[in-house]
Amino acid sequence: MKTVLLSLLVGVISGLVAALCGVGGGIIMVPFFHGLLGLTQKQAVATSLAVIIPTAIVATVKNATASPPLVVWHIVLAASAGAALTAWFASGWMQSLGNESLRRIFAILLILVGTKILLSDLRG
Repeated sequence: MKTVLLSLLVGVISGLVAALCGVGGGIIMVPFFHGLLGLTQKQAVATSLAVIIPTAIVATVKNATASPPLVVWHIVLAASAGAALTAWFASGWMQSLGNESLRRIFAILLILVGTKILLSDLRG
């Protein structure tokens, strides 16, 4: 029961962050799944990706039906083609890496993204 409640809480937080900031909910879910629920890094990544599917569908429908619509479909189609193809190969790569390597890659990504956001804010 505790796992279900923690998972629900993680889902609420990641849905909020994803919808407000446009970042993947994985930025929130992966550390929570690993740290709070004890999943391996590989399990946390794979589980996060599965949770993002319904999250993305719901947010996309809401944004596509806004007035005016907020989704730019020609960009969605082009970016989705590249992202889906790359995700297929990157998932195989993820499975071959160790959990510690995945944690380091994730941490470096968070540092780079956070630095870019801070620098952009400083420039105005």
